Amino acid sequence: MHDKQMSKQFFLISFLPAIAYWYLEANYSVQIAVSGGLILATIELLIEKTFIKHIHAISKFNFFLVLFLGLIALLGNDGIWFKLQPFFTGIIIGGYMLYKTKNGDGLMWDMINSINKPLPPKNIIASLEKHLSLLFIVYGFFMAGIALWASTGSWLFCKTLGFYIAFGIFLLCEIIFIRIKLKKEFVVNDNRDKRF
Repeated sequence: MHDKQMSKQFFLISFLPAIAYWYLEANYSVQIAVSGGLILATIELLIEKTFIKHIHAISKFNFFLVLFLGLIALLGNDGIWFKLQPFFTGIIIGGYMLYKTKNGDGLMWDMINSINKPLPPKNIIASLEKHLSLLFIVYGFFMAGIALWASTGSWLFCKTLGFYIAFGIFLLCEIIFIRIKLKKEFVVNDNRDKRF
């Protein structure tokens, strides 16, 4: 199986716990809905381990977060805790990325530095990572609002396709921003060269 095909399948599998929760909540009790979501989150982790022979750190983090929030939801008999997983994920990942950019080179620079030569300008990568971390944080708060005040169907859409639509819009805006920034830097450098 090609890596691209496998990535596509795992992308679809990652939606299953949320889809299961949405369906089960609409037709059964909170306990059954949360249990179904937890079982599918466990299966998702086992599939990743079986086929990739490795579980990514983000997958482990999300699994334990889902497990923790799922147990609180079961104990309190309130599914809202299960639905708050995207909020906590966005806040923690976005906050960590923001911390890394303020106290070092950042996660993206380290990752790009290890796999890609020649490197894009460091200030561009730092700017992209800062904006990306803010996207995760803002979307996390948005998902908290959706979990608290909207239907589970709206939550499911925003957690899955809605996030990818928002991410696509973010990337488009970021590409435009980077092009403008690079153009300004080129003009400044060109003017500086002409002076000497």
